Amino acid sequence: MKKIFDELAYKVSKMVTEKYSTSFSLGILALRPSIRPYIYAVYGYVRLADEIVDSFHDYDKALLLERFKTQTWNALEEGISLNPVLQSFQDTVNKFAIDKILIEQFLHSMEMDLQQMDYNSDLYKEYILGSAEVVGLMCLQVFTEGNKEVFETLKPYAMKLGSAFQKVNFLRDLKEDYNILGRTYFPNIDMRIFNNKIKSQIENEIEAEFKEALIGIKKLPSSSKFGVYLAYKYYLSLFKKIKNTSAEKIMSERVRIPNGQKISLAMSSYVQYRMTIL
Repeated sequence: MKKIFDELAYKVSKMVTEKYSTSFSLGILALRPSIRPYIYAVYGYVRLADEIVDSFHDYDKALLLERFKTQTWNALEEGISLNPVLQSFQDTVNKFAIDKILIEQFLHSMEMDLQQMDYNSDLYKEYILGSAEVVGLMCLQVFTEGNKEVFETLKPYAMKLGSAFQKVNFLRDLKEDYNILGRTYFPNIDMRIFNNKIKSQIENEIEAEFKEALIGIKKLPSSSKFGVYLAYKYYLSLFKKIKNTSAEKIMSERVRIPNGQKISLAMSSYVQYRMTIL
């Protein structure tokens, strides 16, 4: 009867993904059905941790995150958790032999969010590694299904894609991160004088990462190639919209891509994918 609980666990992780991210939900739908549940599990897990540090302002975030960490390691060691999201995650980690170091690095970046930090270049790289790049690597271990040679070949590209996604998120969420959470991730920048020149420097960095990541996307297994390409196209579209928005406006409102436009983008991306990626 445990099969019922396992099915429920993966279903809950899917619901978490659909509730929090239209873009990733549509991207996951473009993956081969056999691997979708495991990517839902990874996203559901990182989403829970992210919510602790970003949203639970009326609670003891440090205590909640420490408890979440303990529950994570217990679940991985025991092969079971009564938390459905943790249950699907531990099952995915154990099934695909996801490196525990990636999980440690992710949780470390979540701990960094509990502190008011002035990010220099080293801390900035450290945070992005744990908050985004290792998540891409967790997914890549699912995509490559145990093929270590393919994983190592694609690893640098997966890290670049995760980094690009995270930096786009930083720009999109600049208003909330700075004004509400008191965070400034970009190193050596005085947000009081954030302007188009500074914004352009950040965008040049992101553009280079997107370009490099696409090389790796083309080398992905067929089971995951279009799904990752679609997520890439969503974020690239958001990035282009941010580029066309002034620094002043970025600091006053959150740039979004309407859901209708995302669906249209999915259809046009499939045509582009068939013509240029396969």
